[in-house]
Amino acid sequence: MYLLIILLPLISALTAGLFGRFIGREGAKWITTSSIFITFLMSCVAFYEVALAGSPCYFEVMTWIDSEMFSTSWGFMFDSLTVVMLVVVTCVSTLVHLYSTEYMGGDPHLPRFMSYLSLFTFFMLILVTADNFLQMFVGWEGVGLCSYLLINFWFARLQANKAAIKAMLVNRVGDFGLALGIFAIFLTFKSIDYATVFAAAPSVIGQTTTFFNFEVDTLTLICLLLFVGAVGKSAQIGLHTWLPDAMEGPTPVSALIHAATMVTAGVFLLARCSPIFEYAPTALVVVTVMGAMTAFFAGTTGLLQNDLKRVIAYSTCSQLGYMVFACGLSGYSVGVFHLANHAFFKALLFLSAGSVIHAMGDEQDMRKMGGLVRVLPYTYAMFFIGSLALMGFPFLTGFYSKDVILEIAYAHYTLHGHFAHWLGTLAAFFTAFYSMRLLYLTFLAETNSYRQIMQHAHDAPFAMGFPLFVLSLGSMFIGYLTKDMIIGVGTDFWGNALFTHPNNLTMLEAEFIPHHIKLVPVIFSLTGAISAFFLYMSYSNSLYELKVSPIGRKLYTFLNRKWFFDKVYNDYVTQNMLSFGYHTSYKLIDRGVFEFLGPLGLSRLVSKRGSGFASLQTGFLYHYAFVMLLGVTFIVAIVGLWDMIIPFMDSRLFFILIITAFFSHQYFDKR
Repeated sequence: MYLLIILLPLISALTAGLFGRFIGREGAKWITTSSIFITFLMSCVAFYEVALAGSPCYFEVMTWIDSEMFSTSWGFMFDSLTVVMLVVVTCVSTLVHLYSTEYMGGDPHLPRFMSYLSLFTFFMLILVTADNFLQMFVGWEGVGLCSYLLINFWFARLQANKAAIKAMLVNRVGDFGLALGIFAIFLTFKSIDYATVFAAAPSVIGQTTTFFNFEVDTLTLICLLLFVGAVGKSAQIGLHTWLPDAMEGPTPVSALIHAATMVTAGVFLLARCSPIFEYAPTALVVVTVMGAMTAFFAGTTGLLQNDLKRVIAYSTCSQLGYMVFACGLSGYSVGVFHLANHAFFKALLFLSAGSVIHAMGDEQDMRKMGGLVRVLPYTYAMFFIGSLALMGFPFLTGFYSKDVILEIAYAHYTLHGHFAHWLGTLAAFFTAFYSMRLLYLTFLAETNSYRQIMQHAHDAPFAMGFPLFVLSLGSMFIGYLTKDMIIGVGTDFWGNALFTHPNNLTMLEAEFIPHHIKLVPVIFSLTGAISAFFLYMSYSNSLYELKVSPIGRKLYTFLNRKWFFDKVYNDYVTQNMLSFGYHTSYKLIDRGVFEFLGPLGLSRLVSKRGSGFASLQTGFLYHYAFVMLLGVTFIVAIVGLWDMIIPFMDSRLFFILIITAFFSHQYFDKR
C-alpha cells in the first residue's frame, strides 16, 4: 500500500501523458482524478496507522548507487511528518484535479494538463517520503520541473514563458545552495541517510570547516546552505520574485503550487532537518529574521496590488514567512500545523478566485470587477470564509496556528523572538487589510465591469463548487479538531519525526504569557479588516487624494512595484550578466579565442598547410631525391650535435615555438 501511494500518481501521469490522444479528454481527466483520490484514501489509512496508531514504516526498495564510500538506496520513510504531508498534498491535489475537469474542460490540451498535475503530485510525494537527502533532492528538482511545465502551460503567451523561465532560474539559485549543503553533509558525516546524519549531528558540535578561507562552524554552515534551498523554494525575501509571476499559469496550478506542493517544500525541509538545526543556534536566528522580514514585506506589498491572484500570491509569501520563523524559533510542530491549515484556506481562496475569473471572462483586475455578490453568491461565501481564515479570525482554522506562532515568538524572550513577534503582528494587520480590500473591490463595490460580462456571469458548476465546499469545511473546522492532537502540550503525536532541544522548548511558556499580549494579533487583524472596509466604502475619494499626493504617490509606487526588487534584479544583476554573457563569454571567448585556437583556426591551418605541401608534389624524381637528401643531412646533424643542443632545449619554449610557427602565417594572412 505504501509503495502504491507513491506509484499511483506516476502511473496516472504516464497514462494521461502518453495515451491522452487515445483515451481522450474525458478518459484523461477521470483516470487522473480517480487515481489521486485513491491515493488520498490510502494516505488517510497511512495517517491512521503511522500517526494515530504509532507504527512508523521504513522500507528499502533497491540499491541506487554503490560506489566505494558512497552508497545510497531507493528507500521510503513514513513517520508522522510524512503522513501529515501526504494527507495534505493528496487531499488538495484531488480537489484541484476535480476542479480542473470543469475549469479546463474546454482546453484541447487537457490530457497534457492533467498529466502534469499528477506528475507534480508524484514528485511531491517522492520529496516527502524520501529517507535520504539525494532522493529528497530528486523530488525537489522534480517539483521545480513540473512548476515550469505548468506555469508555461499556455506557452503561446509571452508572459507565461517569462514567468516560467523566471521561476526556474530563481529556484536554481536556491537549489545550488541545497546541493552544496548535501555535499557538506556527505563530507562531514560520510553519509546522506537521514537516520545516520541526525544521529551523528551532536558529535559534530564545535567542529569547524574552512569555507572561502574562513573558519566557520560546520553545523551552522550546513544549516545555512540547506536554508538557502528553502529560501528559493518557499519564496523568502530575496528569492521571492518568482512566486507572484507564477500566477501566469492556469488557476488550478496556482492553487496546487501555493497550497500543497512546491512552496511548502522549504518548510518541510526545515522541519525534517530539525535535529541538525537545533544544534546550530546562529542558523536558527538567521531563519527567524528572514521569515519575519518575509511576512512583513509580503504583507506590505499585497496592500496595493490590483491583480486578484497576485494579492493571494503575496498572502502565500507572507504566510510562508510565519511558517519559517516558527521553525527558526524551534516551533517545528506549530510551523507544520500552520502549513496544513494554510493549505485548506489558501486552496479555497485560489479556487474561488478561479471561479471569479472564469465567470468574468478571464479578467483578473479587481478594479474592473465589483458587484459580484449578486451574481456569484456561492463563490462570495466561499471567498469570505477563506479570507476570514487567512486573516486569523477567531475560531477559524488560521486562528489556531497563526496566533500560536506569535505567542511562541513572544515567549522566546530573545531579541530575534520579539522582532519576529512584532513584525508578524504588523503583518497580521496588513493581511486583514488587503483581504478585506480584495473582498470589497471584487464583490461589494459598485461594478466597473461591462454589462454583457455581468449578464453572462454565472456561479460555479458542481465540479468547481464541490471542491470549494470541502475546502471551506477544512478552513472552518480542521484547526479546531486537530489543535490538541498536533500541537497540544505533552502530545506524543510527532514521535521521533521532529526534534526540539530541551533549551528551546517554549510551548509551555507560551501558555502563560499575559492575556493582553495574546489578544494583540486578534485586535490588529480586526482593526485592519474594519479599517479597510470603512475606508473603501466611505472614504474612497480621500484615498484617491492621498494616492495622488506627493508622498502618497511615492509610497504607492514603492509598494505597488514590490519594493523595487524586480527593478534592482533586472537593471543591476540580470542586464550585467546578460551583457557579460554576450560580449565577453560568447563573442570574445567562444566566438573569438576558442574559434581562433579551435575548430575554425585548425581547419584554416590544415587547409593552408595542405595547399603548401601539395605544391611540393611536383612529380619530378630529382626533387624527391633532393628532399630525402636534406632530411638525411638534418638527422645526421642533429645526432652529431645533440650534446651541444640539449643544454639549450626547454620543453615549454619548444612548445611555444611550435604553436607560434603553426599560427603565424594565419595571423599575417589576416593582416
